[in-house]
Amino acid sequence: MNHLSDVIATRRQFLKTSGKAAVVSALAGPFVLTSRTLAADGPALKIGLVGCGGRGTGAASQALHADPNVELVAMGDVFEDALQNSLRNLSRRPSPPKEGTPAPDPKTIIADRVKVAPDKCFVGLDAYQKVINSGIDVVLLASPPGFRPEHLKAAVAAGKHVFCEKPMATDAPGVRSVIESAKAAKEKNLALVAGFCWRYELGRREFFKRVHDGAMGDVRYVHATYLTGPVKPMPPAANRPATMGDVEWQLRNWYNFVWLSGDGLVEQACHSVDKIMWAMKDAPPLRCTANGGRNVPNNEGNIFDHIDVFYEWENGARATMAQRQISNCLGDNSDYLNGTKGTGVIKGWSPPAIRGENSWRYAGEKKDMYQVEHDELFASIRSGKPINDGAWMAQSSLVAIMGRMAAYTGQEVTWEQAMNSQWKLVPDNLTWDAKLPIEPMAQPGKTKFA
Repeated sequence: MNHLSDVIATRRQFLKTSGKAAVVSALAGPFVLTSRTLAADGPALKIGLVGCGGRGTGAASQALHADPNVELVAMGDVFEDALQNSLRNLSRRPSPPKEGTPAPDPKTIIADRVKVAPDKCFVGLDAYQKVINSGIDVVLLASPPGFRPEHLKAAVAAGKHVFCEKPMATDAPGVRSVIESAKAAKEKNLALVAGFCWRYELGRREFFKRVHDGAMGDVRYVHATYLTGPVKPMPPAANRPATMGDVEWQLRNWYNFVWLSGDGLVEQACHSVDKIMWAMKDAPPLRCTANGGRNVPNNEGNIFDHIDVFYEWENGARATMAQRQISNCLGDNSDYLNGTKGTGVIKGWSPPAIRGENSWRYAGEKKDMYQVEHDELFASIRSGKPINDGAWMAQSSLVAIMGRMAAYTGQEVTWEQAMNSQWKLVPDNLTWDAKLPIEPMAQPGKTKFA
């Protein structure tokens, strides 16, 4: 069996090198050399979309805006209605300009480059493979994260550049698969960009660069919040059509099932976990404990609606992650850092700031971070220096999963336990008509670590 410890630096290895100039992150320039450079005025890059929900549709739009010489030529989803709705939205042309106003730049009208023929619209559990096999150059993976490891493995095996939405998996076996796929992508000189969009936000890049350069001294504590409402409440079982099978029912309500979403901590608050890891220079935590549970009944769903995680590093630094998805409660999505020479604050969408010996507040350029992801992805493909976010994107996903493991069991979970866990959530050989009983919700103190 392959262990994450074989492909991700151990804590001790990281701590020996973290003070050196070779720290790897988005800050240090993520490009590696490749033998293939694609000229912008050459053949159009062909894009395929896997997962046609809101995030997938947004990713396709951003990809088309990132490079004027790309075309969307294939789409796949398990549901025909989701695919067709996405295709309509992407194909919609802007309204004619009002009299006296300039016409839009033709290069920004992405509808002209949506060229998805009916025979390149694929539906079903195998739609991802059909998109990958359809003659594309770049694939956008935006299905529910339970499918991410399988889809990424197939894309890299087929030699495709990849945009891979967060999180990368919902269990540790899936993360191990992602790590192997990321290694293979690097060996094949393929781009692999993660949907951890905050790493592509200009203000946060500058903030964390200053943190890593010592503006706050040594980081001793990080508190991150992801306090919001429910994404998609689970409908009652009585709403399920008599003809709808187990697999379709769970996929229609995917956010409420841990094998598909990973729970709120992993699917949404993974962004905040990733920023904790960014603050810690991507050194994995030594251990964690957590509290969590379900406050609001969720019918058949089996995810918690709140989890608080307490991470500890080998050097004594700590971080807390407060996640909640309950209506009519205080909302907050912020990051608070304490260092030996100052504090750092990223309050919601406000500009990041440092207070102390080296006080600073970001006042630089602002760009849509979702667009920057794709701008840099396609620029890296064109330049022959493909980005590969593989190691840190998988590691941040596992740190979130580690926190969920601690919350579900009520036990301390170490990094080594998380890396080598056999707790597999995603079913093997899934078919549309399979019987798929809903796993009971975890009970801290009773649910066992695997």
